[in-house]
Amino acid sequence: MRSPVPRFRDVERQASGLEPAHCLPPCHERQNNMWFIRDACGIVCAIITWLLVVFAEVVVLFVMLIPSKSLTYSLLNGTLFNSLAFLALASHFRAMCTDPGAVPKGNATKEYIESLQLKPGQVVYKCPKCCSIKPDRAHHCSVCKRCIRKMDHHCPWVNNCVGENNQKYFVLFTMYIFLISLHSLVMVVFHFLYCFEDDWTKCSTFSPPATVILLILLCFEGLLFLIFTSVMFGTQIHSICTDETGIEQLKKEERRWAKKTKWMNMKAVFGHPFSIAWFSPFSTPDHGKADPYQYVV
Repeated sequence: MRSPVPRFRDVERQASGLEPAHCLPPCHERQNNMWFIRDACGIVCAIITWLLVVFAEVVVLFVMLIPSKSLTYSLLNGTLFNSLAFLALASHFRAMCTDPGAVPKGNATKEYIESLQLKPGQVVYKCPKCCSIKPDRAHHCSVCKRCIRKMDHHCPWVNNCVGENNQKYFVLFTMYIFLISLHSLVMVVFHFLYCFEDDWTKCSTFSPPATVILLILLCFEGLLFLIFTSVMFGTQIHSICTDETGIEQLKKEERRWAKKTKWMNMKAVFGHPFSIAWFSPFSTPDHGKADPYQYVV
């Protein structure tokens, strides 16, 4: 039987027709294990991300804040920038090392299908690549080599898929990178004005040519990531509010799940109810009344 929805390239089988010999035994994974994808490109991109934040930190501190004559200006901006940078890196770490919603591998066996107690006419979706029974709205990631629930896309910058369990951390990462990019650009403009009015040799601990080069590099980095993260943040919020992942939008898949309000969709990702924990990468969202995605349709 072919799937009625084009997005499923899986083989649909009744319980009696599924041959367990084609599948490995179910993989019982411990949820306490840290999730990490061993992908060379993703690891390099993640390291570059951290190095760029460290570079911005060095320029902000040693070129602009420490040489400043105003202690209040240095303390306020230093506290704000370092707090946002810390939250950005913490969000990146959580997005990278959190299971995005991987479906257990090798559970497409005859015994497991029979345990679901299928009713006449009900079918399950089997992924031929990882030999898993896929819940609705799950897609296979060729990099993670797993089926991911509510997979939005695979992001090399966080070396992970963005899915059901880590979308909050990815959104926070893009938001905090946007904020530190904006903050650094504002400080660069003020520092340039300050140096033009004063002696260049006194407005930085570096030489005037080195100061100009570092500020230009920081300005370029801040502008680039300001644009990139603002676009990513906007698309993620739109995806959450419409309850439609990036893959589902790209493939124009038929909507087969219940439509909810935008506010309910936001709470399904960031947790029930609304609180300051929405903005914390250290808080695991409580999905509350969020609808589970079923294996059987």
